[in-house]
Amino acid sequence: MRTINGVKLAGLSLIFLTACSKYTDIKTQGALVNGKLDNYSLLLNSTSNFAAGPSICDYASDDIQLVDGSNQQKELAANTLSYDYYMNAYTWQPTIYAIASANYQDYTWSNLYNSVTIANIIVNEVPTVDDATPAQQEPVIAQALVHRADAYLSLVNVYSKPYNRTTAGADLGVPLVLVQTTTQPLVRASVQTVYDQILSDLRRAIPSLPPTQNFSFIPSKASGYGVLARCFFYMNMYDSAARYADSALAYKATVLDLSTVTDPAMSYPQYFNNPEILLAKQARGYSGTTYGPATFRLSDTLLHVLGDDDQRYNLYTTTPENISFDYTDAGGRFFFMEGNVSNYNNRNVGVTVPEMMLIKAEYLARTGSANAAMDLVNQLRIKRIKQGSYVALTATNADDALVKVIQERQREFFCRMLRWWDLRRLNSEARFQTTITRRFNGTTYTLARNSNRYVFPISEYNRRLNPEIEQNPR
Repeated sequence: MRTINGVKLAGLSLIFLTACSKYTDIKTQGALVNGKLDNYSLLLNSTSNFAAGPSICDYASDDIQLVDGSNQQKELAANTLSYDYYMNAYTWQPTIYAIASANYQDYTWSNLYNSVTIANIIVNEVPTVDDATPAQQEPVIAQALVHRADAYLSLVNVYSKPYNRTTAGADLGVPLVLVQTTTQPLVRASVQTVYDQILSDLRRAIPSLPPTQNFSFIPSKASGYGVLARCFFYMNMYDSAARYADSALAYKATVLDLSTVTDPAMSYPQYFNNPEILLAKQARGYSGTTYGPATFRLSDTLLHVLGDDDQRYNLYTTTPENISFDYTDAGGRFFFMEGNVSNYNNRNVGVTVPEMMLIKAEYLARTGSANAAMDLVNQLRIKRIKQGSYVALTATNADDALVKVIQERQREFFCRMLRWWDLRRLNSEARFQTTITRRFNGTTYTLARNSNRYVFPISEYNRRLNPEIEQNPR
């Protein structure tokens, strides 16, 4: 059973892992040859192996709000087997993916561990190839290390408590698999151990990463520094986060200018060549944000923060009449990034240039440099506000600047995972703690500040296959 358990943890079938283990023993039309570096380059450059990011976080965040009694909510409630994951996450239930459900598998977990599996194969087998020098091998290994680090950073921020320096050594992290074996116990490493591994992978990788990238899903130095900045940011180590954000921006600093865009379909390029994405990761799985009852209706709080002159509001949201179902009684706006839909993309949750700018801005605000913080915020906002309506934001002091930076993060990253991560992170500060209340199907649900429900449960499907994986407290 342990053999199967180890495979299922990674979200792969036994057949798939067996195929991977024999990958370099097969010739396929003369392209894949035993012991050759190209085998691993092909694995590395496949978007199906590494493009997936978390898709579950947005359901729980205060970015979305279903109207109680609306047709959308009624349809969700009437199709429990199909949409229970959405309703369970939205109401912060102790079980998200029920065994009896049609959607019993947690695709955030399985997709991220799939990335870990492929990365491990590359990291551990590339040094054995016989047609490449160490200098040729290292860039391939480095890119796999970035993908592995990014996957573990997502895993630990979905299924573990927020990083707290005083408790991280004891808090439950996630199973840390660095070598694909069929015998190792899949117990959960501590949060500190997982973060230490992420930092180790990135520090090893960055010197060997290429300085530029042809496509945004291929790691470069900007990608490595970007993930490193995000890692330190969610460790509340804002000085280190800002330093590495600067390093990322030194390699890539382009921001899309949305100020004059009028056609939503033209507002967002293909994710693989989007100039402001440092490392593309798509929210995959049961994401359903555009069609059907799982479409995201944006919360009134978010819409108040966005405002009518914000192009992120004008280009990335739509009225209920434009959704494929009759949800006019829901009112408000729905998330509908037409540029993404038209280009067959999903929403990017990977590191970006705007994220680096706002990481640096938050550091500046936290260290008393209010004007410098607002300068960075305004460098971004002038590209996001409709031309003719832009007015620079100002702050009366550093505390006010910090509030405005955090609001800008919510505007920039709505329905892209980071709002949930920010809610978790900011729970450690009394002034930003939030209690979220929502009604669904006539029942009121409340997410208290610092609740255990800020940590997603591990699916029973995975725990039945791997009973040594301890469940999160609820």
